[in-house]
Amino acid sequence: MNQQPASVPSTFEPGLRLTYGYGTDRGLRRELNEDSYIASDPVFAVADGMGGHEAGEVASGICVRALAAIPQLATGERSVTAAVLQQYLVRADSSIREATGARAGTTLTGAVVVEQMGMPYWLVMNIGDSRTYRLSKGRFERISVDHSEVQELVDAGEITAEEATVHPRRHVVTRALGTGDETEADFWLLPVEEGDRVLVCSDGLTGELSDADVLRILSTVGDPQDAADTLIQAALRNGGSDNVTVIVVDARNVLNDAGTATTTAPRQRAGVEEADTLPREQAAEASTRPLPQQDGEPAEDRSGESHDGRH
Repeated sequence: MNQQPASVPSTFEPGLRLTYGYGTDRGLRRELNEDSYIASDPVFAVADGMGGHEAGEVASGICVRALAAIPQLATGERSVTAAVLQQYLVRADSSIREATGARAGTTLTGAVVVEQMGMPYWLVMNIGDSRTYRLSKGRFERISVDHSEVQELVDAGEITAEEATVHPRRHVVTRALGTGDETEADFWLLPVEEGDRVLVCSDGLTGELSDADVLRILSTVGDPQDAADTLIQAALRNGGSDNVTVIVVDARNVLNDAGTATTTAPRQRAGVEEADTLPREQAAEASTRPLPQQDGEPAEDRSGESHDGRH
């Protein structure tokens, strides 16, 4: 889902100027595109549905529509708070459970542009294993932290980040909307710096490209729409085993003294080649029963063309 043409500068504020591009693709091995997204100032977010024929695409769509209902999206105000976002995510969680009987869920990640005392910030949110990155003043970093079993193993020092990319449980998430018990998002508040480039993507991108590959493209492709397209095509060339969705946002004309701002940390919590992302509960069930057979019927591809899925 998107509400503005690609690569169009925002005109809401006389200072900060945002230019962005986006796209989605079903990938080379999936019948459905279960990703949904919104790219409309001030909200840039990607939801990756889980559930396949049990309506993962419905779950991600409900999540994105919930974000689109935030009043500031219609007015262009940059006054959203983490508390407001969490309120809308709670509504999305409830709607997904009602629509799918808790059989499907979705991850969510993204950045909302907010202003505090006249200074712009990226309010980054995350639940699940889709990711938000930032390239700022030559430094490339992942802002979001995966809610996944392999991330827990990495944090515990039991496996390395490299081993996590091939671990048989790498697709099992520990938080999601619409299913499971943990549905709260983590939030970060980062000052917008001149020349910032933010990448929001589903794991269909990061499952095929290393951070070094992503950085190379973001650093060398100037136009955000061209960068989004190039990232998607690179993921397809590397296998395209999952749906892939990308949003690239550039910030210019940043008129603030962001160096005095501080960031907030996220809240603290008390071998298959092709696999679906699963909540922990469903993954446990799947390990004790045979995998279901796909019905084989072609499904409508919500992304339009099979390999040029821009909306």
